[in-house]
Amino acid sequence: MSNPLPNGTALTTRAVPSFLRLQFYDGWRLMTIVVAAMVITPLSVVLLSWLNPAGEIWGHLSETLLADLLINTFWLVTGVSTGTVILGVSLAWLTAVCDFPGRKFFSWSLLLPLAMPAYVLAFVSLGIFDFSGPVQSLLRHWFGSSHWFPDIRSTAGVITVLTLALYPYVYLLTRNAFQTQGKRMLEAAESLGCSPRRAFFRVVLPMARPWIAGGTLLVIMESLADFGAVSIFNYDTFTTAIYKAWFGFFSLSAAAQLASCLIVLVFVIIVAEQRMRSRMRFSEARQMTRGDRIQLHGLWRFLATGYALAILSVAFIFPLLQLLYWSLEIFHEEFTVRYWQLVWHSLTLGVTAALLICGVALLLAYTARRHPDLPTTGLVRIANLGYALPGTVLAVGIFIPVAAIDNFIIDLGETLFGVELGQLLQGTLLIMLLAYLVRFMAAGFKAIDGAMHRVTPSIDEAARLAGLRGLRLLVTVHLPMLRSGLLTALTLVFVDVMKEMPITLMTRPFGWDTLAVKIFELTSEGEWERAALPAITLLFSGLLPIVVLMRKSERD
Repeated sequence: MSNPLPNGTALTTRAVPSFLRLQFYDGWRLMTIVVAAMVITPLSVVLLSWLNPAGEIWGHLSETLLADLLINTFWLVTGVSTGTVILGVSLAWLTAVCDFPGRKFFSWSLLLPLAMPAYVLAFVSLGIFDFSGPVQSLLRHWFGSSHWFPDIRSTAGVITVLTLALYPYVYLLTRNAFQTQGKRMLEAAESLGCSPRRAFFRVVLPMARPWIAGGTLLVIMESLADFGAVSIFNYDTFTTAIYKAWFGFFSLSAAAQLASCLIVLVFVIIVAEQRMRSRMRFSEARQMTRGDRIQLHGLWRFLATGYALAILSVAFIFPLLQLLYWSLEIFHEEFTVRYWQLVWHSLTLGVTAALLICGVALLLAYTARRHPDLPTTGLVRIANLGYALPGTVLAVGIFIPVAAIDNFIIDLGETLFGVELGQLLQGTLLIMLLAYLVRFMAAGFKAIDGAMHRVTPSIDEAARLAGLRGLRLLVTVHLPMLRSGLLTALTLVFVDVMKEMPITLMTRPFGWDTLAVKIFELTSEGEWERAALPAITLLFSGLLPIVVLMRKSERD
């Protein structure tokens, strides 16, 4: 079909760029627009909050908290990123390239701290190392005093806890980089006259730098978004300030404006992470054999084993044992109907959110497959930006427009019908589920989209010849082939929602407490022992994605 032009030439529809011929009323693209709008809306609300600045509160913050927020955030990010690089890179090099007793065990067990939420490790560390804890009590019994023992309630204390909780991000990515190199790069540099130490720092480490930087940027984002650990340590950062502005000063506008500052920091990191990722170059990995690794001898073998065991013990084994001990002590007091109610609420939210998020992620992945054009790809990327937004930011950004819609409906009912309506949306699970959908979409999408790419285009073509199209094609052909990816996505999202604290704490309906909320309430009162039982439940649920990750790695 062509349209005549004045000069006698014809313009075919194929000559028009594809992005000008898009039909955005197509149901698949419409769905991506809706999901992308759900991500953009809280961002826009938070950023536009500066149109009505909370002057009095900002004046109070600038006189009392603002300088401390900036200084604390700077030291937290600097300290945690430095610590995770040191631990992650050193452990990755040992387990990927060196051979020492226990290497196979440590190669996967060093990922176990990912199963423990940072706020759980935080209150366990306080319970063990605080003045009234067993360590200092024992020191006072032995030496008569423990005043020389480092104060756990300090900047160094919170940095240490977050470093132990987050180093697996750097470890996992860097280990993959080192595995592709083996000792070949080291030997090549040594053949050119470099000493082993110089070869490591001049050749091996620079080649792994994009992976190290990628893991470090993830750590920085997690540090900026952390709410539970810093609140337990009473260490003021932007996330705790947002919570205090909302529930302390009762000012959503001040909370939104603080959130906007955090958004700027996060998006600077996102841009840096994308640039680092674009510089990564992948090579074909091969299974390393014993001969490919550096054989450690003598004392170095036992030092390597001791170092890996020490990090694993402090980050996972000792906290787990302490939680089990506390749980057994208070089991009869805390294992009540109220505890089962907390478990039921957490499971209900986890299962509902996982089904919702993975269902939407499946439709997004299928839309991206059906329409691989630039606008649709851009919308899908926007829909997955929520992973970078801290929970406190999303809670504020979603609550404000929902409250505005609620007030509009109430005013409309009174004006048109003279009926006094109560709050319809506020104080319901809807706000929580919307926030979860935005926050954890990327976790579900990446697993499903990765599995979707394994379905070859020839399968789609054969299905269309058989008369299957659209939703029937997705359900009949793709869904059975995506079972592994769907299971991974459901597991990851379920555990993320179970452990999530700030969104649940700030948007939950009255009385709808979860295990994470209960931990926050008990640790706020210093009740470490009573918080152990819900914490151990979350810890064992957090082991699920570690098992899935390891099984997937073995299959790959």
